Amino acid sequence: MNKLTLAAIVLWLVTIAVFGWFFVHGNTRSSADGRTAVVLAPLERDLILGEMRGLLGAVQGIMEGLEKNDNVRVAQAARAVGMASAVDVNPALMAKLPVEFKSLGMSVHHDMDDLAAAAEAGKTSQELLGSLGQTLSKCVACHASWQLQAAQ
Repeated sequence: MNKLTLAAIVLWLVTIAVFGWFFVHGNTRSSADGRTAVVLAPLERDLILGEMRGLLGAVQGIMEGLEKNDNVRVAQAARAVGMASAVDVNPALMAKLPVEFKSLGMSVHHDMDDLAAAAEAGKTSQELLGSLGQTLSKCVACHASWQLQAAQ
């Protein structure tokens, strides 16, 4: 094997290792309040915060549906923030997010699809409320662990 081939292989391995490290750790640093800060460009931060507001709005719609025993409303609100709403995320943004953050976020979107399916299957308001509570515990865990900071 000549030196050029060896150098190319080493460079390729280093590139894969760096990508893997960023995929797992994202672009993070410690924050003053003990949470892990995810550092994003201002527009990226706004995008994720907007998605979180969308999830909160869906929770409101789900609660309104549950109050009225309207499973169609519950399913519509939950489906609006299911996995289909998360498919167009920019890969460069995803690379900046730690794997735990990505995993937790995707599981919330998946839970919303499950909640919509349960509502469509005629589950009771009590059962749907239990599912929503489990999903909200993920939201609380995320907000307790992570902070989004705009890069300066």
